[in-house]
Amino acid sequence: MVPDRPKPETPKTVSSLTEDMAGQDYILSDGLAVSLFLALRRQRPLFLEGEAGVGKTEVAKTLAALLGRRLIRLQCYEGLDIAAAAYEWNYARQMIEIQSAGQGRLSSAELFTAENLIERPLLEALRADEAGAPVLLIDELDRADEAFEAYLLEILSDWQVTIPEFGTVAAATPPIVIITSNRTREIHDALKRRCFYHWVDYPSLEDELAILKRRAPEAPADLSEHVVRFVHKLRDANLFKAPGVAETIDWAQALVELDCVAIDPAQADSTMGVLLKYQDDIARITGSEAARMLTEIQAEMSGYRTG
Repeated sequence: MVPDRPKPETPKTVSSLTEDMAGQDYILSDGLAVSLFLALRRQRPLFLEGEAGVGKTEVAKTLAALLGRRLIRLQCYEGLDIAAAAYEWNYARQMIEIQSAGQGRLSSAELFTAENLIERPLLEALRADEAGAPVLLIDELDRADEAFEAYLLEILSDWQVTIPEFGTVAAATPPIVIITSNRTREIHDALKRRCFYHWVDYPSLEDELAILKRRAPEAPADLSEHVVRFVHKLRDANLFKAPGVAETIDWAQALVELDCVAIDPAQADSTMGVLLKYQDDIARITGSEAARMLTEIQAEMSGYRTG
């Protein structure tokens, strides 16, 4: 018989949480580390807001891997309703039961049973297993309709879902809840008050270098620094959509595939579609602007090393 593996424990300090997440290749900023730690300790949802591509979703994924918990993801979209988010009834099975009963009439209690209930992410997240309460990721809440936020209030306040035909399903142990928003619209204060909040910004140059070292270890140190410095200049260029951390990693890996050890203007121009996703942004940066940025970066790196 194989002995049970010990369950990973929730980190006891902010520094241990930072170290443990780094062990899973996620670099926490100081502010995010404190917010995540407090959310875990106080069993409160954590609301993460920020630009797309800064690593909000990865917080939940990494935390689930770190703690050995199930990750339950509810991807929000316009028109999301209770049937897709929380539960719905298995009407086909209910119809079969009605037909099987023949002349005998079935009561509501006989039709609306646990066996006929189809659990969707919100309801499923209230069920702990042997590993503990799951990590519930409510991703891109700003894409859902405002009415859906009101439905979340009961879950985030009381950790329960009320089903009119069935009753109330409550969590014995609250799930770990991470909510993300790209701020395409404002989220109502009533929901935010039930959460701890943190604005996730783009990482500092040092943190992004550390991320790249973990996620693209095959990239030489000089190339990684060129990549990160170039991306940081792009984020200051008032583009329609600045590159996120995922694009930084993709670009470094693409340049390695092309056997680049440093970036020249021609390589930057030919690979700009890895970094930027809008043609207007690409047209603005390729050519003389990319060459200017690379010249500045070379001067900065030379000055840093000689200094």
